[in-house]
Amino acid sequence: MEESKKAIYFKKVQEEPLARLLNIRLKDVDDGYALCEMEFTESLENIYGAAHGGAIFSLIDEAFEISSNSHDNVAVALNMNVTYMRAPKKNSTLTAESREINRTRRTASYYITVQEGPNLIAVCQALVYVKSEEIPFLKQ
Repeated sequence: MEESKKAIYFKKVQEEPLARLLNIRLKDVDDGYALCEMEFTESLENIYGAAHGGAIFSLIDEAFEISSNSHDNVAVALNMNVTYMRAPKKNSTLTAESREINRTRRTASYYITVQEGPNLIAVCQALVYVKSEEIPFLKQ
């Protein structure tokens, strides 16, 4: 992926309201790939004081969104299947890595992992529908 295109994705994530709210940061992007990170802070706890599954899902979804839209056409989620393995420690950094595992003209599959250092927190298998519409912000 060209550096100018990568810069656009970094800017879009920095500007995205939900990513800003959860302090999700894009660390790397390439064709069919994205790496994002987020701090597990007190504001992301559930009623038991553990990491809220929705917060972890949002991190997964951000990496998935960027990796699946890293090509020239808009991709929209069709299915996401998440398995939570363990709860992360408070004040830890979580990283979500999304990798494209198969792509056809109309669909693409992704495998996403969430790690806290060496600890596997969650895994996800996800599927997108690839639209014929070009990604509008890449036309600039």
